[in-house]
Amino acid sequence: MNEISALAIIELATDLTAGLASKERFDRLLDTVRKTIPCEAVALLSFDGSELKPIAMQGLSRDTLGRRFLLTEHPRFFAICQSRHAVRFAADSPLPDPYDGLLIDRDDDLPMHACMGLPLYFDEQLLGVLSLDSLTPGVFDDIPRTTLEIVSNIAAATLNTALIIEQLENRAQHSLQVVHELNNQVLERDGAELIGQSSAMEKLRREISIAAPSDFTVLIQGDTGVGKELVARMIHRQSPLNQGPLVYVNCAALPENLIESELFGHVKGAFTGADHQRSGKFALADGGTLFLDEIGELPLPAQSKLLRALQNKEIQPVGQDLVQQVNVRVIAATNRDLPLEVEQGRFRADLYHRLSVYPINVPTLTERNGDTELLAGFFIEQIRRKLGISQLKIADDAMKILIGYHWPGNVRELEHVISRCALKASAQTKDNRMVVIKAEHCNEITLAAPIANQDATPVTGETVSGQLHAIALAVSPLNQATQDFQKRLIVQAIERNNGNWAGAARDLCVDRGNLSRLCKRLGIRSVKRLEQD
Repeated sequence: MNEISALAIIELATDLTAGLASKERFDRLLDTVRKTIPCEAVALLSFDGSELKPIAMQGLSRDTLGRRFLLTEHPRFFAICQSRHAVRFAADSPLPDPYDGLLIDRDDDLPMHACMGLPLYFDEQLLGVLSLDSLTPGVFDDIPRTTLEIVSNIAAATLNTALIIEQLENRAQHSLQVVHELNNQVLERDGAELIGQSSAMEKLRREISIAAPSDFTVLIQGDTGVGKELVARMIHRQSPLNQGPLVYVNCAALPENLIESELFGHVKGAFTGADHQRSGKFALADGGTLFLDEIGELPLPAQSKLLRALQNKEIQPVGQDLVQQVNVRVIAATNRDLPLEVEQGRFRADLYHRLSVYPINVPTLTERNGDTELLAGFFIEQIRRKLGISQLKIADDAMKILIGYHWPGNVRELEHVISRCALKASAQTKDNRMVVIKAEHCNEITLAAPIANQDATPVTGETVSGQLHAIALAVSPLNQATQDFQKRLIVQAIERNNGNWAGAARDLCVDRGNLSRLCKRLGIRSVKRLEQD
């Protein structure tokens, strides 16, 4: 009576080759099992090392799908997983039944009943369990072993097919997301390189060559616009993980309520609006590098979660119980003074030390003596191609202005200034075969007023230019003259604000952390009173 029919075998074999979704495959499987072996409840559970997870069922309450059955807590499931053949439990078995109270239309404990479990092996690997329960004691006792082996093999093949399809779909989605991340952030632009021959740049190149081959976490520190992202790209290219993805995260742009989801991912239904599963940035960077830009902007609650991921190299998506292992090399960058942030309680000390295994400081453009001309040439050629100009050059008087400017926005500001100057020069040139950037096109930096304080004496472009010119005449080389001029402006700003560095930073229109680092380089320090070394 319980021999499996040839028709049932044909139906299930057809399902294995049909383009059915996993849920439909599992429902058809359970339908056929119940036709072949009458029972009140049947469930298909996947095996995950230490627990069984229900993925399809009939005859059991819906909340069963949300349960996870630890083998150490359910001896019947443990016995099934330890066997290679069907396990039939006696009606009076003392082992507790994991489905007590879960059968539909029965709120009480299960009475004397029949229970059987089939371990599902495929290619010598345990994939899961097929469990059957009947309220009729002894109903499974006379089923031939051959019939149960056929049911087990078909169920294992169905489960294996579904798992392979799901794995392939997840890999495809992961690849698409990785490509999307890389395209969006343009972190692998062709032709990107470190331009400069100054001693500061040679030192930076040496630091990169030392840090890149290791798997150490790198903390890139430097003012806004110095090229921290480019340094991260160079480290990745020279690292053993250069064939993996380089995923960019702007920590300052992450919404505080979604930081955990963005970094670690989430499962469907984890929170309102989570209508599908989503991989986080750590998962996308698996096998490659994760670049955490503006790490100093990360809120304290998120810092603790990031610390765990760095320490254990494991993540836990929002709404998921299990942790995932990831092989990710982390590079972080900041323009903040993180030791000062730690001292003032805005950044975790343990996270700072975890990130700064190998710190790299990127020099400002002012510290890169002689590199301004090289960078100007690099940007001019890029802009020439963008504007479709046959030839673009910069006149000597304009170059002198660029060299003499203090560049608070560093290399990024230099690029933008040259772009605007080129546009002005192009607009004033009838024949675009030869466009020359002249001093008159650079008036935006010659007229720049770095100080804006209503109570202070206004500093005009003329006075700034005159002061710089006077210093340049009296002091040589130019780099030293520029540093002296910066020191004078900063000291005046701090004195006007009665030693308040935050107020001085606002006057000078710079970030508080950037001002602190600049003062250290210039030898400006503040104790009980303002002093200069």
